[in-house]
Amino acid sequence: MSDGVVLSVSQLNRYVKSIIEQDMNLQTVFVEGEISNFTNHYKTGHYYMTIKDEFSSIKAVMFKSANMRLKFMPENSMSVIIRGRVAVFERDGQYQLYIDDMQPDGTGALSLAFEQLKNKLAKEGLFDSEKKKTVPAYPMRVGVVTSPTGAAIRDIINVISRRFPLTELILCPVAVQGDYAASQIKAAIELFNERKAADVLIVGRGGGSVEELWAFNEEIVARAVAASEIPIISAVGHETDFTICDFVADLRAPTPSAAAELAVPDSFQQKEMLISAYRRMNSAVADRIGTQRAMLELRKAALERLSPKNYIDNLCVRCDRAVMAMDAAVKQNIALKQKDFSSLCAKLDAMSPLKILARGYGVASKEGKIISDINSVKKGDKINVMLSGGNIGCEVTEVKVN
Repeated sequence: MSDGVVLSVSQLNRYVKSIIEQDMNLQTVFVEGEISNFTNHYKTGHYYMTIKDEFSSIKAVMFKSANMRLKFMPENSMSVIIRGRVAVFERDGQYQLYIDDMQPDGTGALSLAFEQLKNKLAKEGLFDSEKKKTVPAYPMRVGVVTSPTGAAIRDIINVISRRFPLTELILCPVAVQGDYAASQIKAAIELFNERKAADVLIVGRGGGSVEELWAFNEEIVARAVAASEIPIISAVGHETDFTICDFVADLRAPTPSAAAELAVPDSFQQKEMLISAYRRMNSAVADRIGTQRAMLELRKAALERLSPKNYIDNLCVRCDRAVMAMDAAVKQNIALKQKDFSSLCAKLDAMSPLKILARGYGVASKEGKIISDINSVKKGDKINVMLSGGNIGCEVTEVKVN
């Protein structure tokens, strides 16, 4: 550009832009610095910020197409290492850093993203124990959200078929790693809830690296688990692996096999428990019946002692005894009277005129009156003489006085 040429502002900015953009050293740069003035432009999805060190600063922008690949959310005062390019924003004549990738300085991006989301959801209360739903004791349908080809589903099928074969196992196959895994897991959980297709859900996969397990650390999966009306058992990786899904789920299992054991009861143990309960119940019922029978006998005895029937029976016995005594007394009195009567009859018989008559004596009577004095009879009187066996009519022809 020769001296004395007058340029417009646009021409100058365009010229500077062309020079900078032709410099291959500025096409790919790595910059270390601290984020400040961070802005998440929600309408466009672009991130705007300033990258600074203790002496200088530079404006920076990360377009949505690039920041969608980030596993963490940039924050003010965060130290980062940036890969990008330097270019001029022609309208303002300002050169700035266009960021293609960003990593936290001193910690992994995945670890930072994990802690950020964990803290965010914890503040919202998604991990609170009072929000956890109870896993049913005897589920008849167990839903599984996992890969149809992994070891996890084989382990779950083996455990459930052995422990509780009455349970119906329903698999919703999903990808468990990769770019589309989180959305598929979310959709599967929502589908189970929409159709009320299970009594409990097992969501998980077998072990793997942090990157391979990352779908279960995605916010959309965590919120789908939290919103599920069906209780969810999280079973991601091995015993030492923890994911956001584990914290949000109603129950966390260290492995898929352990999740299957937590989801259904052991039918053999249940049978033993029922047999034991049946025996205890029979024993308790027998003891209760024995106790109640003894109490019934005691009450029956008390009732018999206090019953009016006993009083009436006692009166009847007394009456019977009185009747018997009276009957005996009457009989005794009759016997005595009969004895006296016999004695009197004997005496009467001994003194009977008939006895005298039988010995040859007779009884003379005049006009119906017994003649007891010779002076009451005179010659010519008509008298009657009663003898044994009959009467004789006589006329007195002679009266002799001794």
